[in-house]
Amino acid sequence: MNLPNKLTIIRVVMIPFFVFFLLSDLLGGAADWTALIIFVVASLTDLLDGHIARKHNLVTNFGKFMDPLADKLLVSAAMICLVELGRLPAWIVVIIISREFIISGFRLIASDNGVVIAASYWGKFKTTFQMIMICLLIADIQMIRPVTAIVTAIALILTVVSLVDYIIKNKNVMKEDVK
Repeated sequence: MNLPNKLTIIRVVMIPFFVFFLLSDLLGGAADWTALIIFVVASLTDLLDGHIARKHNLVTNFGKFMDPLADKLLVSAAMICLVELGRLPAWIVVIIISREFIISGFRLIASDNGVVIAASYWGKFKTTFQMIMICLLIADIQMIRPVTAIVTAIALILTVVSLVDYIIKNKNVMKEDVK
């Protein structure tokens, strides 16, 4: 197993630890900060594994499948925990996770037809703002709550914009005779 795939596996393994510290009071006030550190490290492994895989031509089918899955698991776990903690409304999480299911479905259909749907800039901006949003919500700093609310709104808007962008650019994927 190559290094990028090992980093992806490490990211998946970090998720239960992240969830545990975010939802527990084991370390008192340090639990959120521990969860935040784990989330940031896990998020950075995503940047690192992709960079290494492309730079050293280590792209594998395992990585193509597991890397986006690991990202979705990490982000979904974080947002669901934040709903449990009362820091993020459930409706926002439903919209964000629904977008991921829709795009995954598009990619699956496209793949069956030999079409690869690459990540768009809108999708990358969306991911960046979602990660920042999650970090701010985990930190839960009273003084910057207005900033957190703005970042959350931007993440939500980018989620919808990136979905519309994917659908418009890839509407042919849904046609029966794509080949």
